[in-house]
Order: sequence, then structure tokens, then C-alpha cells
Amino acid sequence: MSSILFQAFIYLCAAVIAVPIAKRLGLGSVLGYLIAGIIIGPVIGLVGTETQEIQHFAEFGVVMMLFLVGLELEPKLLWEMRNRLIGLGGLQVLLTVLLITGGALIFTVNWQTALAIGLIFSLSSTAIVLQTLNEKGLIKTDGGRSGFSVLLFQDIAVIPMLALIPLLAIPELGAMGAEPHSGADHAHLSLVKDLPGWAYTLVVLAAVAFVVLAGHFLSRPLFRFIAASRLREVFTASALMLVIGIALLMTLVDLSPALGTFLAGVVLANSEFRHELESDIEPFKGILLGLFFITVGAGIDFQVLSDQPGLILGLTLTVMLVKGIVLWFLAKLFRLNSKDGWLFTLGLAQAGEFGFVLLSFSIQNQVIPIELSKILSLVVALSMLITPALFILYDQLFMRRGADESSAESDQIDEQGSVIIAGVGRFGQIINRLLVASDIKTIVLDHEPNMIDTLRKFGVQSYYGDASRPDLLHAAGIESAKIFIVAIDDRDRAIEMVEHVKRHHPHVFVIARAFDVGHLYLLKKAGVDLAIREVFEGSLEVGRAALKTLGIHPFRVEQMVKAFRLHDFSGLDELYDLWDENEAMAKNRAYLARAREHGDTLRDLLDKDRMELHDRSERGWTPPPKNYVKEFTED
Repeated sequence: MSSILFQAFIYLCAAVIAVPIAKRLGLGSVLGYLIAGIIIGPVIGLVGTETQEIQHFAEFGVVMMLFLVGLELEPKLLWEMRNRLIGLGGLQVLLTVLLITGGALIFTVNWQTALAIGLIFSLSSTAIVLQTLNEKGLIKTDGGRSGFSVLLFQDIAVIPMLALIPLLAIPELGAMGAEPHSGADHAHLSLVKDLPGWAYTLVVLAAVAFVVLAGHFLSRPLFRFIAASRLREVFTASALMLVIGIALLMTLVDLSPALGTFLAGVVLANSEFRHELESDIEPFKGILLGLFFITVGAGIDFQVLSDQPGLILGLTLTVMLVKGIVLWFLAKLFRLNSKDGWLFTLGLAQAGEFGFVLLSFSIQNQVIPIELSKILSLVVALSMLITPALFILYDQLFMRRGADESSAESDQIDEQGSVIIAGVGRFGQIINRLLVASDIKTIVLDHEPNMIDTLRKFGVQSYYGDASRPDLLHAAGIESAKIFIVAIDDRDRAIEMVEHVKRHHPHVFVIARAFDVGHLYLLKKAGVDLAIREVFEGSLEVGRAALKTLGIHPFRVEQMVKAFRLHDFSGLDELYDLWDENEAMAKNRAYLARAREHGDTLRDLLDKDRMELHDRSERGWTPPPKNYVKEFTED
């Protein structure tokens, strides 16, 4: 017990010390974990051979991560990704396998070994790439989504790869059999072992169908029952039970656990318990992924590296270069723009954690010699270690290049207006058209070149650039502007813009687009003068049309809509005092109680007599009510 506690303490200390330092230096958390592993492993020697066993356990963090990714994807969005999932992912795996297998044939005698090496290096690191993309907010970019499509296909491709490797066995390597540790533990307990092909297919399809149907029909009643207990720890236990159970089922039918949990996440993406599941699983995912990265760093065998440094570094760079060429070609083929293409290329150029699984499986099935496997394992680990540095290169080189290009173009802003509009998509366009039609001079800024080109074709003067940059705002004349309108569709950047403008240019009246009540409160905290929820007025228009269609008099409808608007605005101000940005509104009991109380007053307000809602400003467009003259002359 004491040794387990000591090891746990060492791993936690390494993470707590190294990761914050790496983050502060701009290196990212993944590189921090890897460096921490190198320090406590090869450098100091505080951890040893148990690292591999811990790594197999920590790989469950990848399973949890794909479950959370699935929760963010509705089935419709996944269907929309099918072309890139199959086309982009399939071509990446196929081309990489062909090129690396061809190169390996130059140095190996057996084509079976060469093919196994090609399969191993065709995979990329789901853990590192998705963690870094989420951390940097790049997962929703075109390059990020393309990378995710490839990673998902690779996870699926692991299944036929595991089935193919035993067919590549080389009898001469029989004496070099399997190592005691390894990822073939899945073979010890299997529902499909020794089944004929048709039976195996039926069992696999039944397992997938069970995950989909159970997720859709059984999970909601189960979670409702558990939620009724009002015990947070029980809900957390049920969330873990769900993920572990699905992973176990997938291993019993020789499928990837990550694939199964991802599929379950997609099924539950529309569930009302989605956010609760995310909040419960996220801490476990973060700890296990961090532990996995530490074990990768700790598992690097520097003795093998020091014996053949040139060979190992050369192989690592060659593999990453070959994969990079394939990825760049596919980025061009699928018409990714330059910035997204480089993100896609640099992000997926490494080997992945499933490479360790395939490598171990290849040893056990007499496909790859043990001595060669030590070199290949080191190549996989080093390529993963280099990956965070490639993301830093992307940030420093290509993001800065984009900023420089933006800066060069924005310097040409030679006019100023009383209103500056940041973002000219579907929301900002309407604002700009109304102001321009009213002879108000506007300066429109947007960081999407295609949008700028389209607007200029329609005669709308606009400028390319990131409105969060102080130099661009200065060039646009923020010092003399009266109004700054934030109409972008990025919540976090919108808050940053408001904070910057109100801090450095407090005289400017700031109006911002809010996505929901929570975002509105964050903007209010940042100092915004006026925040408008983007769907509020449109929703009121639909409600107004519905009431009129139901036969309610237009005058009465206008009174009700006006009363609703005033009631809603007053409620927002009252509830702001109870709002806590660190606590979800759905869990803030005081906020919920006051919201329900405020909602109950709405029906009473709308049921008031017509005269109580009457406003003198309405007389210009509607006939006076009955007995209007008589009542007011008597007063």
C-alpha cells in the first residue's frame, strides 16, 4: 500500500509542479505532462517498470475524452462529417500505410514486418491532438474538425488492423514471443473468440445496436431515477458506470472501447442530462489523460536513444515528414485554406498511443522482433513528445503571419466613423445596413477574408482584421468613435473586446450581441453598456404573429408583447444579483427560486385589464378604448 501511495504522490507532484510552469511559459499542458514524466522517469528515476502498467490504465482517459467529444456532436452533425470521415480519414490511413510500408521494405527483409510498421505509424495521437485542440479553442475550426474526422476514422481502423496482424505472423520469430505486459489482455475474455465470421459480425452488430438503443431508451429513465435521489455522488457513479460498462462491452466483442463510448456520447448529445454528464466525467478524464502523458514521458528509454541517437531521431523525423506530406496533400485535395491546412498537417504528423497497442500485439504474434520494437516504441514516444512543439510552431508562425497580414491591411484604413462594428456576419450585416441607410458612417471589421470580399462586391466598405487588436481599433478611430458594436459569434472574444474597450476607451458606448442569459451576464460584468440577446426580438415576433393568428386583437397583442418585454428586462436585472458565474444557473437554487417566482407574475401581468396596460404613446396608431372620453373628462 505504501508503495502505491508513494507512486501516486510522485505522479501528482510532477503534474502539479510542471504543468502550471509549462502553461505560464506558453508550452501548453500536454508538453508539461510529458516533461514531468521525463523528469521523474529517465532523469531522476523515481518511477520505473510500473509505468507501462499504469499507462494501460491511464489510456482509459482517451475513452472518456471520446465520450465527451461525442456529447458535443449531435447525430446530424456526425452525418454531415461522413465525407471527411470516410474520404479524408480513409485516404490518410491508406496513403500513409503504403508510403511507410514501402520505406520499411528498404530496411527489413519481411514484407509482413514492413506492413505492420506501416499500420503502426499510420495512426496519430487522439489524446494529444484533441486535448490540445480543445485547450487552444481550435476544435471548431475547419482544420480542427478535419483532424477530428481523421482521428475518429483511425480509431475505427484499429479494429481491422488488430484482426490483420495475426495473419502476418512470421514463424522464424516464434522464439521472440510475447512480453508479459501488454495490450492483448482483451483476448483473455471475449464473447467472439473462435466464432465463425458470420457469427462474429452478428455479435458486433448486436453490441453496437444495444449501445444505441440503450442510450436512447434506457439512459433517460435511469438518470431521472438517479437524479430524484438528489445525491451528486450517485449520479457521478452512474456516469462512470455508463462509460466503463460500454468500454467493457466493446472489449468483449473485440471493438475499440473509445469507439463505443464515442457512439454512446453521440446518442446522448440531445439528452437533458448531457451537461451533468460532462461535469461529472471531465475531472476523471483530465486526471487520467494527464497520467497517460506523464507515463509516455516516463517510458522513454534514453539508453536505447543514446546507443543509436542518429538512427532513432532520423526515423522519427522521417515518419513525421512522410505523414506531413500526406496530410498536406489531403488538405489541398479537400480544399482547406492555408491556416487550417497547416493546423491539420502539423497536428496529426505524429504517431499515436494506439501505436503502442499495435506494436505490443505485433510482438506477441511474431510479426516484429523485440529488438526492433524497442526502437519503434521510442520513435512513437518521441513523435508524441515533439507534437506540442509543432502546435507552438503553428501558433507562433502561422497565427502571427495571419496577424501580420491583418495588420498590413488594416493600416490602410484611411477613414473613420462614429460607429465601429466588429463582425459582419448574419447579425452584423443587418445592423450595418440600418445604420448606413440612416446616413450613419460606420467602420466594419471582420477577420473572415471571404466575408469581406463578398461584402465589397455588394458595395459595402469593410476591412479585414481582428477587432480585438488594439492597433486595429486605433486605426479604425476608436478614440473618436461614439459607439462600438460587438457582433461576432465568438463568446469569449466578445467578452475580451468589451473589457478592452471599456478599460481603455470608457467614453465609447458599447453594444454587444449576447447568445443567452449567461453570456449577457458575463458581458454585463465585463462592463458592456447594452447587451442584446440575438434571438429575443425574433422570438417575440414569432409570438406576436401566433397571437394574431389565434384571433387576438392586434392592439391587445401589442400591449401583451410590450408588457412581456418590460417584464423580462426587469427580471434580468433582479436575477443578476443572484447570478454566479462559477455556478451553472440550473444548479443555483436561489436563482432558480427567484426565476420561478418572477415567471409566475407574468401570467398575472398579461391577464390585467386592457386599460391597465394602456400607454399614452399608443394613441397615435389605434382607436381609443370604449368610454375613453367620458372617463378622462370626469377626471
